[in-house]
Amino acid sequence: MKRLLFAACLALLTANFLPAADALINASARQALSLNGRWHIIIDPYDNGYFNYRHEPHDAAKNPTSGYFLDKKPATPSELIEYDFDHSPSLMVPADWNSQDDKLFYYEGTVWYRRLFDFTPHAPDARQFLHFGAANYEADVYLNGKKLGRHVGGFTPFQFEVTGKLLPSGNSLVVRVNNQRHLEAVPTVNTDWWNYGGLTRDVMLLEAPATHVRDYFIQLKSGSRDRIAGYVQLDGAALAQKVKIEIPELKISTEVTTDTAGRAPLDFALTGATLWSPENPQRYEVIVSAGADRLAEKIGFRTIETRGTDILLNGKSVFLRGICLHEENPLRGGRATTPEDARLLLGWAKELGCNYVRLAHYPHNEYMARIADEMGLLLWAEVPVYWTIHWDDPTTYANAANQLTELIARDHNRASVIIWSMANETPVSPSRTTFLKNLVVLTRSLDSTRLISAAMERHSSPEDPNTSIVEDPLAEVTDLCSFNQYIGWYAGLPDDCAKAKWLINYNKPVIVSEFGADALQGMHGDKLARFTEEYQENLYQQTLPMLEKIPQLRGMTPWILCDFRSPRRPLPGIQDGWNRKGLVGENGTKKKAFFILRDYYAKKAAEAAR
Repeated sequence: MKRLLFAACLALLTANFLPAADALINASARQALSLNGRWHIIIDPYDNGYFNYRHEPHDAAKNPTSGYFLDKKPATPSELIEYDFDHSPSLMVPADWNSQDDKLFYYEGTVWYRRLFDFTPHAPDARQFLHFGAANYEADVYLNGKKLGRHVGGFTPFQFEVTGKLLPSGNSLVVRVNNQRHLEAVPTVNTDWWNYGGLTRDVMLLEAPATHVRDYFIQLKSGSRDRIAGYVQLDGAALAQKVKIEIPELKISTEVTTDTAGRAPLDFALTGATLWSPENPQRYEVIVSAGADRLAEKIGFRTIETRGTDILLNGKSVFLRGICLHEENPLRGGRATTPEDARLLLGWAKELGCNYVRLAHYPHNEYMARIADEMGLLLWAEVPVYWTIHWDDPTTYANAANQLTELIARDHNRASVIIWSMANETPVSPSRTTFLKNLVVLTRSLDSTRLISAAMERHSSPEDPNTSIVEDPLAEVTDLCSFNQYIGWYAGLPDDCAKAKWLINYNKPVIVSEFGADALQGMHGDKLARFTEEYQENLYQQTLPMLEKIPQLRGMTPWILCDFRSPRRPLPGIQDGWNRKGLVGENGTKKKAFFILRDYYAKKAAEAAR
């Protein structure tokens, strides 16, 4: 019944949107033409290219494929054309527009992007797909004057098939990107991070055989350390055929036959494998072949489960020494878009002594998970169901479910990803709990091999303000009890940590998903002077022993690795539009609290090694 509800909600969503197709898995392994680089842009604050003067979409007019800001030329000298891509400014892709042009720093609205390209197919029967890593928040895509479709959601990949629609030269790809916030959207209008707009991730023209591997899920069976379970999914005309899965280093080769829908379950022994872990992030080349199609990528194999209040990685107890981070390079103050950005951020996490990172508060780019696989970092991955979502709106649920589905489809072969998070700091209500429990059911139907959580909240006992209670009906269906707490910053002073008591009546592992305090890097003073490094340092010194009092404590992700931009933080001379809770300042310099947490994690790692 709940799956039918999701399907009905998705139908409502797609009735209003021309949806993109499911993105091909492992897109970077495909024959690809990169469309990254300089794109010409038109800034369109009134959205005149999308709506007519009566605010009716041009797509709803007599010619539903037409857009206004396309590459048409005047039919006669008297025809008025009031735009010109060729002589318009340009922006880099992938990147946000806010950090590339001061005029666009606070801009929320529509920007039209245009890229010209030539194309020669590599095989006569190949199919082509325009693949977008992400565009924030709505993207309407046009090729050679015809609309391909639309995608909603700022952080997950999407694509459109363009087989038979490409020209040998002079192809015109136009994308309308709109990052305006909406009450019914996911996230909604109020967030504590920057609303970066634009084509923020890679754009590629992919090529694949006429029948090809669209998706595969190859991971250890839940509860097993020596057996693979999953599936392979084909796309094309010849759907019923043999598919080979090989792991050459382990001398594993197996074949399955897909059904008439192109799908086949996988179930085979994994013999002789070294399991992936932060201490030894072993990965193996896995090759999936079907007819003329062959995909290869490195995949790690590990198990993650809970037993009572313990978290078990490959059957062994693990304490998650973590940190939160936003997808932002603080050194330039914009979206983190490249492998180098991912290595910078995850490298700082490793230097801190982390074995675990929370990717907050939305799906980060695919490089994060792939490089975490390589570096040996466990990940919490999240969708932007944040604060006050419209819980009773079925299209809002469909939007959240779609973003979650696209995230899981993209990263379900990443050993680093161990937790799917449903939400962050959502106030408890019956409709909210139903919304989130439906997401949990959906997630378990898509992936039974990982843990499920959400960043919940704590509240003080009415009888004793020093007693913190964590009580949330959502915790009944999650694998972890995770919550944010800010004792010593938003609640009292750091010394109040010593008086704190905890009431958490769940026989589950506890992860403290946020704590922290703001500090301007280089600002020094008394340890009770807010926004000084000494205050932040003192709060960490007081918080860590406080959290150790929680008997179920099995990990934490303090808020946050780096300072990041936020329009909610205007305090002049101190915040200046930055959330200053980072352990690393916007200039890359580590604050005093960084070293407090690093020493604590070194102690926890030494305890685990004994």
